[in-house]
Amino acid sequence: MLDLNLIRNETKKVHDALLKKGWDVDFAPLIKKMDRRLELIQQVESGKAEQNRLSKSVPQVKKEGGDIQAIFTRVKEITKENAAAEEELKRIENEINEEVSTYPNLPDEDLEGGEKENNRVLHEWGSKPVFDFKAKDHVELCESLDLVDYERAAKISGRGTWIYKGVGAQLEWALVNYFIQEHLKDGYQFILPPHLLNYESGYTAGQFPKFKEDVFWLKGQEPEKFMLPTAETALVNLHRNEILKEEDLPKKYFAYTPCYRCEAGSYRTEERGMIRGYQFNKVEMVQYTTAEGSDEAFDELVMKAEKLVQGLGLHYRLSKLAAGDCSHSMARTYDIEVWIPSMGIYKEVSSASNARDYQARRGMIRYRDAKTNKTKFCHTLNASGLATSRVFPALVEQCQQKDGSVKIPKVLQPYLGGMEYIYPKKK
Repeated sequence: MLDLNLIRNETKKVHDALLKKGWDVDFAPLIKKMDRRLELIQQVESGKAEQNRLSKSVPQVKKEGGDIQAIFTRVKEITKENAAAEEELKRIENEINEEVSTYPNLPDEDLEGGEKENNRVLHEWGSKPVFDFKAKDHVELCESLDLVDYERAAKISGRGTWIYKGVGAQLEWALVNYFIQEHLKDGYQFILPPHLLNYESGYTAGQFPKFKEDVFWLKGQEPEKFMLPTAETALVNLHRNEILKEEDLPKKYFAYTPCYRCEAGSYRTEERGMIRGYQFNKVEMVQYTTAEGSDEAFDELVMKAEKLVQGLGLHYRLSKLAAGDCSHSMARTYDIEVWIPSMGIYKEVSSASNARDYQARRGMIRYRDAKTNKTKFCHTLNASGLATSRVFPALVEQCQQKDGSVKIPKVLQPYLGGMEYIYPKKK
C-alpha cells in the first residue's frame, strides 16, 4: 500500500516512479476524494464538539429559564448531519482504499524503467559446462535415470505435473535438506505454515486484489481459502496487525512448502518437464526489518541464495530487474538465474526482493521505535532459498557424464547415503 501523504505531497514523484513500472496514473480524482475525506472528518469532529458544548450548556440555560428545547432540537439536527457525513466518509474511505490497493509498489530510484529488456546482468559465477559428447536434456536424463515419471503424473493429475520416484525423490529431498540446514546455520527460524490461507493473507502480501484469479481457490466453504502460491504469502503475514519491539528486529524466517501456481497454464513447449508446473517445492526466506536495516537485509538474502547455488557448483548469473519486471509488491528484485544447457538460456531459481513498507502498510505490521516510543512500519523482504523445480533440471543437465550418469554435488552426498553418481537404469 502506498503512503497517501506521499501521493498528496509528492504527486509527480510518485507518478513518475509508477510510470517506470508501466502505470500512468492520474491522481487528481484520488486527491479530490482525499480532500473531501478531510472535510468530512472536520465536519464530524466540529459537529461532535458543538454537541458536547450544547449538552453541557443545558443545566445553565435551564437555571436561567432559557429555552432548552431549542438546544435539544439543534443536537438532533447535528446528530442527523453527522450520521449523513459519517456514511459518506465511510463510502469515500472505502473507495480510496480500493483504488490505492490496486497500485503497485514504487520501484527504487536506481532501477531502470521498462520490462525485461532493461534487466541488467550484475555478474556470472562459474563457467558454462562444455560437453565432449551429445548432451541430453533433463527430461531424457530423468527418464533414463528413472528419477521422474511424467506419464503417470499426467494420468493422475494433468499437464504441468510430475512424480519424483526412487533416487529422484531422494535427490529432491536432499536438495530441500541442504537448503534447510544452511538456513538453520545462519540463525533463521524454521516455519512449516498452513497451505490454505485466507483473503487477508493475499491482500497483505500484495497479491490481491489484482492477482486474485492467479491462485487456486477452495470453493464451498466460508470464508473461502486459497492454496499458497509461495511461502512468502504466509511468512509476511505472521506479524499482521502486530506491533513488534525494535530490539527484536530483524526477524528472520524460512519455510519449506509446496507452491501452487494457477498461472502455470501458460505452459510453453520449451518449458516441458519441470521447468514450469502447477506444483513445485520451494524453501523461502523472509525478513522483517527497520527501514535503516532494509538494504543490509537485502544484500544478505542475495548472498545466501547465491551461496546455495555455488555450493551445488552450478553456473548461474545474477540479474538486477528493471522496474517493470519487478513483481507488483516489490520495490527491488535481483534474480539468481541458473543455466539450463539444453535450452541455452538462464532460468530464475531465486528472486530476492525488498517490499520496503508496502506489505507492512497493508497488514499493519509495525514496530515501536526504542528512542521515540512511536510506531513505525516494518520493511519486509523475501528470497527463494531455493526453488527446486529448476535447480533439479539444471543439476542433472550440468552434472551429466559421458556414460549417461549424473555426478552428485558433494554438499548433497551426505543426504543420499554417500552416493556419488546416479547411473542409468539397466534395460
